[in-house]
Amino acid sequence: MTVRTSDGGCAATSVDPERQERAAAYARARYGLIAAYGIATTLYVILWLVSGLSRGLNAALLEWVGPRPVRVAAYLLVFGLGYALVVLPLDYLGHLLSRRYNLSVQSTLQWLGDLVKAGLLSAAFGLLVGEAVYFLLEQAPRVWWLWSGALLFLFDVLLANVAPLIVVPLFFDVKPLTDPALVERLTRLAGRAGAFVRGVFTVDFSRRTTAANAALMGLGNTRRIVLADTLLSTHTPAEVEVVLAHELAHHVHGDIWKSMCLSAAVLWSGLLLTAQWLAWAVARWGFDGVGDLAAFPLLALSLGGFYVLSSPLTNAYSRWREGLADRYALRLTGNCAAFVSSMVKLADQNLSQLEPPRWAVWLLFGHPPIGERIRLGQRWERESGPARRGLS
Repeated sequence: MTVRTSDGGCAATSVDPERQERAAAYARARYGLIAAYGIATTLYVILWLVSGLSRGLNAALLEWVGPRPVRVAAYLLVFGLGYALVVLPLDYLGHLLSRRYNLSVQSTLQWLGDLVKAGLLSAAFGLLVGEAVYFLLEQAPRVWWLWSGALLFLFDVLLANVAPLIVVPLFFDVKPLTDPALVERLTRLAGRAGAFVRGVFTVDFSRRTTAANAALMGLGNTRRIVLADTLLSTHTPAEVEVVLAHELAHHVHGDIWKSMCLSAAVLWSGLLLTAQWLAWAVARWGFDGVGDLAAFPLLALSLGGFYVLSSPLTNAYSRWREGLADRYALRLTGNCAAFVSSMVKLADQNLSQLEPPRWAVWLLFGHPPIGERIRLGQRWERESGPARRGLS
């Protein structure tokens, strides 16, 4: 794909056709891996349900462990550890796939260290949520779904605030950006967008990947600009600026809170349907009520199934908001050339397909395909260029 406009517009820029061939091959392999994860997860949960594993573990815990919170924690840890072992070969295949396509620069030992770290973090969060949900299942079996949704919404808000301070530094070295001219340029851009930021930081993506990214992390007093060093090493200051302008759009449009509210509404809907289905299923399978720990696979199947079915809706909403953010970035910077060239570089650097299959976009993509984003920049130049030059 050659990206070009005339009459002083975007400079001619070409997406590397060889990189696009590799991007298509990488995407096909990744789609297969995603399908394998889905099949493995479903079979694992069903196995616990039909084989007697769940009832057997719960019976053993009832005999050996007194306090219910300890039983809940022990059950979830065993279930989670078993799942981690089942999908470990797929995790490793994903690592090898990233290495094969030169997206990962990690050794197997480094990758394993990150996997363990992420697993421990997920286990900690999962246990907190699991304990709260099973407390509500026992104490409020009719309205547990309502309080669980409220609790998870508050947890989401808390995580958005603390992630830049606690979670990100667990995996990356976060340091203030040392380029004063770029810091001043980006801070000024944030000011034009009306976004208060606590500074401009860089993270060492290059220790793990060749891919590039940027983000506006945190809420309120924790909001900060975070740039991957791989972005800084491959993009010009104008291109970095337009990438940041896209992220600032989410602040201007209130997308973080809107997305949280949408997620809460979807989650409450899923929990309500799960509550109704779970009440029927536990009676059908002979469990001792919705709070029976042995019925956890039924809860997991219901929530997992709802997540899959609702993903096209939430992805469509996300693509819409991301498209609006691209338009805002073009308006704020007025730099079509930098927008288009940054998209071209990201397509090549991140092995992003210009035109992925429509089914994949529908099911998996939270951003518009990058080819669509490039065409937006070209169209914006054609439509607004004459007006900017006083020809309209």
